[in-house]
Amino acid sequence: MLDTKNSLYKLALSVVKKLQANGFQAYFAGGCVRDKMLSEAKSASGGKRIPKDYDVATDARPTQVIKLFKKTLAIGRAFGVVAVIIKGQEIEVTTFRTEGKYSDGRHPDKVKYSSRDEDVRRRDFTINGLLYNPVSRELVDLVDGRKDIKAKVIRTIGNPKERFNEDKLRMLRAIRFSCELGFTIEPKTLKAISALASRITQISAERIREELRRILISNQRHLGIKLLEKTGLLKRILPEVIKMKGVKQPVQFHPEGDVYVHTIATMKHLRKPSFELALTTLLHDIGKPKTFMITDRIRFHEHERVGSEMAQRICKRLKLSNAQTETICWLISKHLVFKDIDKMRVSTLKRLFSHPSYPLLAELHRVDRLGSDMDLKPYHIAARLYRKLSKEELKPTPLINGYDIIRMGFKPGPIFSKILKTVEEAQLEKEITTKDQALKLVRRLFK
Repeated sequence: MLDTKNSLYKLALSVVKKLQANGFQAYFAGGCVRDKMLSEAKSASGGKRIPKDYDVATDARPTQVIKLFKKTLAIGRAFGVVAVIIKGQEIEVTTFRTEGKYSDGRHPDKVKYSSRDEDVRRRDFTINGLLYNPVSRELVDLVDGRKDIKAKVIRTIGNPKERFNEDKLRMLRAIRFSCELGFTIEPKTLKAISALASRITQISAERIREELRRILISNQRHLGIKLLEKTGLLKRILPEVIKMKGVKQPVQFHPEGDVYVHTIATMKHLRKPSFELALTTLLHDIGKPKTFMITDRIRFHEHERVGSEMAQRICKRLKLSNAQTETICWLISKHLVFKDIDKMRVSTLKRLFSHPSYPLLAELHRVDRLGSDMDLKPYHIAARLYRKLSKEELKPTPLINGYDIIRMGFKPGPIFSKILKTVEEAQLEKEITTKDQALKLVRRLFK
């Protein structure tokens, strides 16, 4: 059964009961029903799955839904969707419908209210085509969704090319469900994705990014990238990653193979990563194809700098926030610093450790090494040093500020940042510890 102790479930149940009490059909539909079946089948999804939301499907028209409930929000009234708001929670209620042509490859040009059975057959995948009546505890399965859940298969409802032509995003959703649930994609469905992959660019960058995010943070992210590559979707949304295929690396450092093989290996070793870390790991070596050269051996001079610049353009293309872009580019630009960790000045170490994204950088280095020569010695050295230094040592209170520099007779300008950086470095190295010592240092080094 569904999680009857869940407060969201109880609110959704109250919506269904009210609709049914007023003579309408009403069911739970989509993901919450699928997750109910997954929990019962003890699938590869990791045991019990608690639905994050409950969608209700009904034959009540939007105007009738709005009249029945005190507080509603017409979030997609033209498509028969109304949000019922109870105790601050939104329960999405959708009227049974059929859909016309999808001129934009994402939304139907028009919808027509229909029967329950017609509504089910216009949905995307069989595993999402189940309905459940929480009052009578009846499961409605018109598309063999239960069978596919048991077999752990992703299959479209009806002709796969038709389903994907209606909504191109469904191609990415198929791969995302495969990664999240540990299911395989049925051959005809997979073949249709490959045939239509070039049309994924009709979808907005924001929607592509969201599906990519969910693929990358799933436990099967490395298999997700392989599926994206196999179907031809990867070269449409991240062509920079495809270019890593076949780019050789020095065997002594990368016995695992080329840059693409290495990248897939690093993805596999991530542990519940944030989207930023997962995307960084996927992109950390994208600068290598452009910087490949053979001298005494294969080398990739400044590939971290080139890769950071490329990543900035990718982040812009995927419409990531400025904060996300800054984090990803910083991580890529710094991902080689650990090779010199035991030679760094104390001030350099402290500055590195005090960066807010340092924990992500350490994890990136860990998986980078596990995906290649498995030499974790620099990682453990850094971890010991990081634990040893207190927060106060990493980012001590500045000994002087701009007003102190002005009182010494300096005029505001570029010299200020140089003075402050010099004093900070001396403080981090513990060469000075007081304001008086800092002022003396400025007088001695600057005119």
